[in-house]
Amino acid sequence: MKKILLASATTLVISSLLAAPVFAQDVALDTDKAKVSYGLGLMIGDRVLSQYGDLDLDVLFLAMKAQHAGEETLMTPEEAQAALEAEQQRVATEASAAAAQVGQDFLAENKAKEGVTTTESGLQYEVITAAEGAKPTADDTVSVHYVGTLLDGTEFDSSIARGEPASFPLKGVIPGWTEGLQLMNVGSKFRFVIPSDLAYGDRGAGQAIGPGETLIFEVELLEIK
Repeated sequence: MKKILLASATTLVISSLLAAPVFAQDVALDTDKAKVSYGLGLMIGDRVLSQYGDLDLDVLFLAMKAQHAGEETLMTPEEAQAALEAEQQRVATEASAAAAQVGQDFLAENKAKEGVTTTESGLQYEVITAAEGAKPTADDTVSVHYVGTLLDGTEFDSSIARGEPASFPLKGVIPGWTEGLQLMNVGSKFRFVIPSDLAYGDRGAGQAIGPGETLIFEVELLEIK
């Protein structure tokens, strides 16, 4: 009964809000309270709401009013957190699937290009500059210069831009690098196309690399430490 009453109240309030909408021309930002309120609205919209796509703003407003006033809410904090996490997972899954499909199409097209070799794992590489130096093993630490880009050409990382080589143990990087660097001779430069499952998979990496992304690296092997 309690939930039915709350749901009815919610419907009435939403209907009231829809019947008497507030338009921008009706709001005067002539007090500090109004300015702070509007400013918070902008920040919430930019930093939080933009992550969730299509939302019911009337229901959102009801929850904010209830929480701010200390009134009983229709969901517990735990239920709200679970709903947000489920939505984030749904969005991430869809984004990963879409990116993975784009990556598969790119890999299929790139595979047919002259000079491109595809390994058993699915890693693709082509030799830009050949050399006859030693090849590292998985137990080695190497020094390289590299540029990493997404399939659309967006550069997300570059040791060249930073002005200094990167050094790392081959066992401490993504699988595509661990495999690919062992194919290189010191002094050579390769272009790698690394499928998502040999890169960062469904988790992505920070803001720059989304879930399911296929990555391109141009790598110059400078030294085996």
